[in-house]
Amino acid sequence: MTRGPVVVLAGGTGGAKLARGLVDLVGEDLVVIANTGDDIEIYGVPVSPDPDLISFTLADLIDSRGWGIKGDSFHAMDALRRHGSSVWFNLGDRDIAWCAERRRLLERGSTPTRAMALLTNAIGVEARVLPMTNQTVHTQVEARGSWHGLQQFLISEQGNGPVDGVRLIGIEEARPTAEVLEAIASARTIIIGPSNPVISIGPILELPGLYDALLDAPAPLLAVSPIVGGAVLKGPTAAFMEHAGLSLDAAGIAAAYDGLIDGLMTDEPVALGGLKVTVASTLMDSPESRRIVARNALAAAEALSL
Repeated sequence: MTRGPVVVLAGGTGGAKLARGLVDLVGEDLVVIANTGDDIEIYGVPVSPDPDLISFTLADLIDSRGWGIKGDSFHAMDALRRHGSSVWFNLGDRDIAWCAERRRLLERGSTPTRAMALLTNAIGVEARVLPMTNQTVHTQVEARGSWHGLQQFLISEQGNGPVDGVRLIGIEEARPTAEVLEAIASARTIIIGPSNPVISIGPILELPGLYDALLDAPAPLLAVSPIVGGAVLKGPTAAFMEHAGLSLDAAGIAAAYDGLIDGLMTDEPVALGGLKVTVASTLMDSPESRRIVARNALAAAEALSL
């Protein structure tokens, strides 16, 4: 087998769980390319929800609610409420410290990629978590006649559809980093995690030059379906797939990545033309099931090159 990184494109809980399972198998050979379209500046600190969620998951620090640091306190949020501030985005005290350190690093000249490397190293993450770009991209969602920042849509609007539009502010000027392109070019395997194909993976693929880099990569490309048992376990994937004209099943996920992927792993027995389908469990509700899904995904991806 050619030595090189195992590269995962990810955003959200599903992608983070798959990445955590893969760390048990490949350790420091794992590279996660993380969506940054969710990024937001709030309370005076830069928050990067997907890279942070992935990092906390890899370090076994993620809270059981699926975001933030386990056991964190919220004294700062309580104080802001007492002072009359509108607090719609909850950020724990340790999470604020993490983001404040990111701000300090950025102000001293670090790129977001370098800052992420320093932050993850401090919590013992051996894999690399790469922001998809060092430029600013903001995902916005149109619903009920208004445009919302993605975090506002997910939290204040509770992710309620129907979704009438999605746009990526700043995507035309943004570029994938040299680290992202190098990881893709040298990868032995590339996996699209079980993430929302529209708002988690979509911004990554929309980066100018990124899609072509994936097409040119010598490694096979496998997608893992986020549909488990015919349903979405977490988040508003259904509303976004409906907006994109995609069916909420394996065929819809395959259509989202049509022309890009070589194979699909799903728990749904299905024939998808010339696309190689691996039928296996995609439920990751325990450390052991994460490892099983990761092991099956890695085997399915590597089998694509045989």
